[in-house]
Amino acid sequence: MATTYSKNTKKLTKHFSTIQQFIICLVLTLLLPELLAVSSSGKLVTYLPGLPFQPLPFHLETGYIGVGDSESSTSGDNSDDYQLFYYFFKSEGNPKEDPLILWLAGGPRCSALSAVIFEIGPVYMTHGENITSGSLPTLTLNPNSWTKLANIIFLDQPVHSGFSYSKSSHDSIMSDSESAKNTYEFLIKWLIQNPEFQSNPLYVAGNSYSGMIVPNVVQDIIRDIEDGTRQFLNFKGYSLGNPVTYPEMESNSKVEFAHNMGLVSYELYQSMRVNCNGNFLNFDLSNANCSHDRHVYEDLISGINPSHVLEPLCTEGTLTTSHKPKETLKYRQRRRSLKKISKVLSDEQFHYSCWRLSELSEHWANDVAVRKALHVREGTVGKWIRCNWGIGYHVDVKSSIGYHRNISTKGYRSLIYSGDHDMEVPHISTESWIRSLVNLSIVDEWRPWFVNGQIAGYTRAYSNGLTYASVKGAGHDATGYNPDECYAMFERWISHKPL
Repeated sequence: MATTYSKNTKKLTKHFSTIQQFIICLVLTLLLPELLAVSSSGKLVTYLPGLPFQPLPFHLETGYIGVGDSESSTSGDNSDDYQLFYYFFKSEGNPKEDPLILWLAGGPRCSALSAVIFEIGPVYMTHGENITSGSLPTLTLNPNSWTKLANIIFLDQPVHSGFSYSKSSHDSIMSDSESAKNTYEFLIKWLIQNPEFQSNPLYVAGNSYSGMIVPNVVQDIIRDIEDGTRQFLNFKGYSLGNPVTYPEMESNSKVEFAHNMGLVSYELYQSMRVNCNGNFLNFDLSNANCSHDRHVYEDLISGINPSHVLEPLCTEGTLTTSHKPKETLKYRQRRRSLKKISKVLSDEQFHYSCWRLSELSEHWANDVAVRKALHVREGTVGKWIRCNWGIGYHVDVKSSIGYHRNISTKGYRSLIYSGDHDMEVPHISTESWIRSLVNLSIVDEWRPWFVNGQIAGYTRAYSNGLTYASVKGAGHDATGYNPDECYAMFERWISHKPL
């Protein structure tokens, strides 16, 4: 009897074991697509406070990848000192085949979140909203999101930008070259951890100061492809909007731009050209005539918003420009006048015209629920700041034109575009350095390009794969000021169509 009972028990145990194995296999089968959908370094974001859509109508992951000098710097692990935070949006089209874009913000030291919620991401934060205590800015879906066409990684770089942080206690002073090095290391590790995207066409893109970083990263990519180190990189090209490229040349071009826009007189412009010998930035201070002309010039433009010369110059806390204007006496007087005007206008109307980008984004990103939703590691970042000017940064790249010149001989595609009302990085400077690239022949002569039957700007294409486009009426950055036109421009370019 005992033997029979023992046999029955074993059969029953085996039967239950089989059922358990079946249940486990069934559960794994059901969960496997979702488990595979999330990368090893990323966590799936299921909701965003301020957006009235749950679940999210797009696929978003956030995460960290460690970079920095270590023996494991290319092994794909997550143990390095600098923990770079990223937002990864899968394409809303065909993520398995659509391009993969690594997007870098400007600054330097600005968070890529700005591009997500104010420029090309799938959500858009309303500018003119009055935020009360306990409330959050409203997010809406962006009809011009570039994620409709591509998979995009938005990266907070360098370290201490956005939600990126350092595991060590000592202060980290970043530089252009170090930022580019860490960015490239991030890209390699991300692709190792996400091999399903290695076959997608790869592009690197950004705007503003990333014009000093992106070409450096691209050159590293091309080097490793050519020497066989990174054969899995399916690199196709890069894109830059309103790119800082040669700051000295761009500063000098502001005078010509101001004259072309009717901000300074013909006589003053000609006088500055003669007295300053064409160098309006680093002139000899003992040159009294040049110094005088420079002061007159600065006084004339002190009330102009350099990010967009047609936009109001707003109070210090609401400036959209990454470089605050010099606090001259007349500027302080104008600022007081603007404060008086703001009392007459409704707060919403005034603030809307002033684009409270920093105020709104910082209010949202510092909310506890937002950080939890984004899987931000607790205790790693104190107050999130849109552009963290407080961290040390060493500018060690004088010009990125040399990178462009080297890349231009390799046959890769590039899109360079400029808002034609941007006085931070005037389009005339960008057009000038493009003309300086060697062995360029024009394949599509200067012509207008259109959106909805209207001229959206002007474009020219070259034999080396470079396409240049101005964006009519746009400022710094073009994607934020003219989203409809920039979406159409990007859609045509990424699809290998003429603008």
